[in-house]
This record gives sequence, C-alpha cells and structure tokens, in this order.
Amino acid sequence: MDALAVKRTRKDVIFDIINMIVWVVVLLLILYPLWLILIASVSSAEAVIGGKVFIWPIDFSWVGYEAVFEHQELLNGFVNSFIYTVSGTALSVIVTMMAAYALSRKFAGKKLINLYFIFTMFFTGGLIPQFIVNRELGLYNTMTIMILINCVSIWNLMIARTFIQTSVPNELYEAAVMDGANHFTYFFRVILPLSGTIIAVLCVYYGVARWNDYFTGLVYIRDKALLPLQTVLRQLVANVKAMGQSDALFEFFGDSGTRAEIVRKAEVVKYCAIVVSSVPVILLYIFMQRFFVKGVTIGSLKG
Repeated sequence: MDALAVKRTRKDVIFDIINMIVWVVVLLLILYPLWLILIASVSSAEAVIGGKVFIWPIDFSWVGYEAVFEHQELLNGFVNSFIYTVSGTALSVIVTMMAAYALSRKFAGKKLINLYFIFTMFFTGGLIPQFIVNRELGLYNTMTIMILINCVSIWNLMIARTFIQTSVPNELYEAAVMDGANHFTYFFRVILPLSGTIIAVLCVYYGVARWNDYFTGLVYIRDKALLPLQTVLRQLVANVKAMGQSDALFEFFGDSGTRAEIVRKAEVVKYCAIVVSSVPVILLYIFMQRFFVKGVTIGSLKG
C-alpha cells in the first residue's frame, strides 16, 4: 500500500494550502450576506439603520418577525406563493415529463420538433406580445396566469429527455408492447416509477424558480390580494430604499405610528421577510439533496 502511495512534494502542500484559503474566502463571501440578513432581522431598528450590525445581533428583538406575521399582506403573499409554487410545479413536472418521454421515442419529424423546442430557448416573442396574448385570453390579474406562465423550461425538458433515454432500457418498452401496453400505460406504469430521481430534480428547479418569481406578479397582477410573496417583498424593499415614499409604507403597514417609526420598522421587517421567504427554498434543497446530486449527474455518462 505504501509503495503505491503518491509522495506529496512541497509544491503540493503549498498548492493545497493556497487552494483551501481561496475557497474559505469564497465561502465566507457567500455566507456573510446571508448571516448579515439573519442577524439584522433580530436586531433593533436603530442598530440596523445606524449600521452597527456586523457580526452579532445588536439589542436582540423579535419585533420584526412579529410585524411580519401580523401583517396581512405579507401573510397573503406567503399563502399565494405556496399555492402558485405547489400547483405550478406539479403542472410543470407533469408536462415536462410527458414531453420528455415523447421526445425520447423515435418517430418521423423528431429532429424538426427538437429544433422547434430548442429555438424557443434563444428566441421569444418578447414581453409586450406575450402580455397582449395573455390579456386577450382573460388571464390578466388572475391566479391562473401565475400557475400557467413559464410552465415548461426547455433546459429542464432536455435534462428529462436525456435521463429517460440513458436510464430506462428500450427493452422495457418492447416487453410492454408485447404485453399489450400502449404509450400511456408504459408512461404511467414504467417511466414515471423509474424516474423518481429526475422528478425530484425537476421539483427543485421548478419549485425554486416559481417561489422566487416576482416579475410575473409585477406585470400581470393588479389585485394586491393575489400578489406572490416575492412581489410584496420587492415593493416593501423598494419603499424602504426610497424613504421619501414613506406614504406608501403607511399604506403598506396600515399603522398609526409616526413616519419615523414606520420607516424604522420597515427597515427591520424587510430582513425578516427575506428570512421567512428563504426558509421554504432552503428546506426544499435539504430534503431533496440526495436526489438532486444524483439527478443532475445521471445521464452524463451512458452505459
């Protein structure tokens, strides 16, 4: 065993030390903004506005979180985002898997249809034509638009197609056909049960994208009761940043406090809302990590 061991030189040791230092610095640069948001959310408004919060919370307080869970618009946004994410992700996964299965089969005109799908990855009609079409379809200012829009990601579709082609033996299809199964039977009874890994990956991709989507609500939703959490949060952060618009903050909080009190509360609440809105995504990654790591690499090597 010792004879096979590779002898480490001084240059190898120096490289490993420098490499470790670089990645530790990168890790700290990534983690510190998250840590700053967390400690700012449990610090006093005066400390946050005064720029005193750096490493640890100052004057520990739950006032921001109390305001978040008492504020009806934020709670409505949280519920709306949950509905949009769960229903939209389920629809996206189903449609993506069905399209991926179809593209994994051999049929006349397959190359042309593949080109049609891939073309849409690089060229679109633009926001204005899309908005006009959706409005004419009666989807403007409805919950339906939040569920239907961006239903399929072509990148995710290609990943799912590759998974089916490389991970599900074609012999299974031949055996199923001999037993009298059609495409629907084969898809629901063979493909889906064998595709748990890629389905989990698609759930993560679509779920995170839909949960973090604020732009769709900004463009298509006029009724505040239908806004997703990220759009509500964006409006709050924008109002805090432009403190001259504190009249909007009065309307947002519906509070009878002074202008200065409203601005101070909003400064902490925005950090608390960011933390609350990030928790579901973090939990999703934690629970899906085992499937996620396997799913994004499977199919990269055939055989």
